[in-house]
Amino acid sequence: MESFSLEGRTAVVTGGNTGIGRSIVEIFVAHGAKVLISHFRDEAGTAQYADALAQRGANVAFVECDVTDEHSVARLGDEARRHLNAIDILVNGAGICGEVPFGEMTIAQWDQMMAVNLRGAFLVTRQFFDGMKARKYGRIINIASQLAYKGTVDSAHYCASKAGLVGFTRALSYEGAPFGVTVNAIAPGPVETAMLAGFTDEWRAMKFAQLPARRFGHVDEIAPTALLLASETGGAYFIGQTLSPNGGDVML
Repeated sequence: MESFSLEGRTAVVTGGNTGIGRSIVEIFVAHGAKVLISHFRDEAGTAQYADALAQRGANVAFVECDVTDEHSVARLGDEARRHLNAIDILVNGAGICGEVPFGEMTIAQWDQMMAVNLRGAFLVTRQFFDGMKARKYGRIINIASQLAYKGTVDSAHYCASKAGLVGFTRALSYEGAPFGVTVNAIAPGPVETAMLAGFTDEWRAMKFAQLPARRFGHVDEIAPTALLLASETGGAYFIGQTLSPNGGDVML
């Protein structure tokens, strides 16, 4: 549909070389956007992915960035403006997960989760928010989780970080909306990505049984939600919302 075209638009996607972020990059490129992909260090497959996109003629660039580090994020902002000039769309997709019983959780584990999942979104958004306001246009999309609402065992730090991201989304939307800058979030359910690779067969069977969909989602089932929110007209009236493609794991 024409209303979902991203022709002439520019986007920054953190964590855009793997998982849900990578699928979002793919759908943005397919709908005409120029994309800067932020990745952490030289993760496996990033160079090959860059080559594959270049061979397809996609208008993309890659920048290494540690979203927890203020100076690294400042370099990301500089590179984004150098490659794209103005930035229309930001997807805060960089994130980590992990399981540890609360009684065994270290301060370092708590702080790292908050640093990547919440501080990172703050630092990156700060690079582009004022520019969007000045141009009276912007789309900010934060990748949260259904566990922000549901919670789960052994993941207090993860659930808290994603709940914080939902609160950040709602609060910032009040500041952006009067200037044509929408701020929304996506809270996926369990999705087949590398993040789930370490879970046991027993855990997967238990989770399948809990899900009305009786399966995990796929990244290409999440990315269209980002396209909707990123589009000029399709996403214009979503303000401070969290959309939840989650297989029925949480029903809001």
